[in-house]
Amino acid sequence: MLLLMLPVSVAVSEFPGNYPRPERLVSVAGTGDIMPGSSFPSARYLPPGDNPVSFISEAAPVLKGVDIAVGNMEGSFLNNGEPYKRCRDTAICYLFRIPEKYSSVLSACGFDFISLANNHFLDFGNKGASRTMQILDSLNISYAGTESVPYSIVERDSLTFGFCAFSTTAGSLNLHEIDKAEEIVRMLGKKCNIVIVSFHGGAEGASYQRVVRGPEFFYGENRGNVYEFAHRMIDAGADIIFGHGPHVPRAIEVYRERLICYSLGNFFTYGRMNISGPNGLAPVVVVNTDTEGRFVSGTIHSFQQTYEGPVKYDPLNRAAGKIRELTLLDFPETGPFISDNGDIKPR
Repeated sequence: MLLLMLPVSVAVSEFPGNYPRPERLVSVAGTGDIMPGSSFPSARYLPPGDNPVSFISEAAPVLKGVDIAVGNMEGSFLNNGEPYKRCRDTAICYLFRIPEKYSSVLSACGFDFISLANNHFLDFGNKGASRTMQILDSLNISYAGTESVPYSIVERDSLTFGFCAFSTTAGSLNLHEIDKAEEIVRMLGKKCNIVIVSFHGGAEGASYQRVVRGPEFFYGENRGNVYEFAHRMIDAGADIIFGHGPHVPRAIEVYRERLICYSLGNFFTYGRMNISGPNGLAPVVVVNTDTEGRFVSGTIHSFQQTYEGPVKYDPLNRAAGKIRELTLLDFPETGPFISDNGDIKPR
């Protein structure tokens, strides 16, 4: 438990090779999908006690201990309303209507940026989308990823952070339209010290843990070429890339001194999502950069989802171990060094 009791920081006493000691470190945390419980199609999919905040109490200190925290909201906040998407059988078709008071999960974790670019944000149409954005505004949480809100900018401690998000789903900024994505990133690069890009793409499930260097398809749908997308975003000026969508962790890579996390899997997805095996791994990755966005170091904090509900600290560091294993397989030359306890350093 020491990992959670200590402040999130980086040991700067030594850096590999001749890597320079930065004058100031910037810490940015990223998580995977967030869906703290759905009242549709039944209230039985809500967590016991109707209070999801207690379920993330072990992970919250890590997120609140950084300069900027980023997550993906897999669904919309809405108390009542009919689905925009149609399902013949709600037992096998997943639509997420998250009670509005469950937004307390986001403020409890101290999220600064939330991605709305995913395949569930419009499950309940414009009503759910509008209500979600109203709630995030009331919580002073910035968001991006829709056609109406393509990016957000916040200032923290004299630094400016830009954020944009993309997916392959209608209503989101389109991950396939890389040229347009590059324009947004270049614009943010001119205005901001640190540019963070989030994407929701790639095939889903335990069979798709590897990063392929080409288009990925799932049930006939093109889920994007996430390798090309991530590289081109950094070429355009992005500093940190956080991916999600496959519901499992994937490898990480350093490209042009910037860190790419190809999938952070699930963070807190209660009730209707598979959390067995690698789907239950819930990494929180803290990335430390200099003030120009160059990757300096980081930490993979390993958490585990349980069918009882809570997101629990994992003393076996399985999320870090899985990401390390996949990084060695997929990026033996460009992957960073990952220690047994999840510390990340450039090679």
